[in-house]
Amino acid sequence: MTNDELRQKKFSMICLGCDKNKVDSEKMTFLLQNYGLTYTNNLDEANIIIINTCAFINDAKKESIDTILETAQLKNKERGENLEKLIVCGCLAQRYYDEVKTGFDEVDAVVRLKNNEQIVKIVKTLYGVDTLTEDRVKNSKLKRTISTPKYYAYLKISDGCNNCCSYCTIPKIRGRFTSVPPKDLVNEAKQLVKSGVRELILVAQDVTNYGADLFGKPMLVELIRELSKIKKLKWIRLHYCYPHLIDDALLKEIETNEKVCKYLDIPMQHASDNVLKAMNRKDTLEQYNILLDKIRKLKVFVAIRSTFIVGFPGETKEDFNTLKQFLIDQKMQYVGFFKYSREEYTVAYGLPHQVSEHTKEARLQEIQALQQEIMFKSQERFVGSTVLSVLERVEDDGTYVLRNQYNSPNIDTVIYATSDKKLEVGEFYKVKITGLEGIDLKGEIL
Repeated sequence: MTNDELRQKKFSMICLGCDKNKVDSEKMTFLLQNYGLTYTNNLDEANIIIINTCAFINDAKKESIDTILETAQLKNKERGENLEKLIVCGCLAQRYYDEVKTGFDEVDAVVRLKNNEQIVKIVKTLYGVDTLTEDRVKNSKLKRTISTPKYYAYLKISDGCNNCCSYCTIPKIRGRFTSVPPKDLVNEAKQLVKSGVRELILVAQDVTNYGADLFGKPMLVELIRELSKIKKLKWIRLHYCYPHLIDDALLKEIETNEKVCKYLDIPMQHASDNVLKAMNRKDTLEQYNILLDKIRKLKVFVAIRSTFIVGFPGETKEDFNTLKQFLIDQKMQYVGFFKYSREEYTVAYGLPHQVSEHTKEARLQEIQALQQEIMFKSQERFVGSTVLSVLERVEDDGTYVLRNQYNSPNIDTVIYATSDKKLEVGEFYKVKITGLEGIDLKGEIL
């Protein structure tokens, strides 16, 4: 097959897992399009399908495996299916490379994380195309094909993690913490904004540690300040801030920088000191309370999102009650919960007193119900206020769906609003909040 013949093929990208995976998928999509392949969202049309997998916990592994098996069904020539090559990459491919390579006959290539940038060469090899010939390169400074709505994008500022929590597989899968040089990030951000992006969501396994490997100390505040100089950039949002590295300088930047969303995603994982110690977390309940008290004493309101694990090995009823009381006392706006997933090759895998699945599920249901009540009450604080919001979509009945700086896309609440004007998706409008619709807000666009 020649290069020109291969360029007649269509490909699809299935992205599973986190926002960091999404960025990886966008970069691979760009490389394939840059080579000359045509992207299609229709899997039935695709000759090549790439599955960017997740393998963080058991549920993620199951979703990845199910997706591989389901997609493999499209490789049926007798039914006239178009799929010729199935490629698996991402965390499942990295963590279980040999198992994926030998366990799925329908998979044509398994790609380790370090080889994502070689995706064009891998596709060419599968089709027997000469890999030594020089590929054509489009004149594009943005080396990504954005898959999010045009007005926001994720900026992955580092990869890997050095925290080594006892339950976590990320250091084994993704390796040591490695920051992207600030010059590269600023250039990428400028190109994203030039393409229409108005909100940058900074993502990493630990954004607060950004730059420590390059400069000997965290440099997140300095990066934020450089990004803030980009004229048409409206919002900068921080995801995954480890609590022990949220210092006064970062809080001051959030408080005073108009472009930084008053929003912090702080994965705390538990509130019992016994469990936190077993998790190899660096904070205590007292330190959490001090940090949250500092945040609440800022001159501006800051919405807080966090995640917690229930059913960790050795978690007693008393530990669980400590977590519940912490949620009641702190009244955080958005909280996600996970049942502990026992992962091989982690310290927690071998810990005694593993909690039964029945108990984990019961605790999950109980604590989710508790947080639902807390969240409902916390939303009431917005009623009567006017908030700048971005228009996300328009419902079939004409209702506008918006999101403000206190809401991250896809995971938090939204605002349902009405207006006599014709409004544009991706533009920013002032919305007066008039009440609640479930746990979401409703309002009028001014």
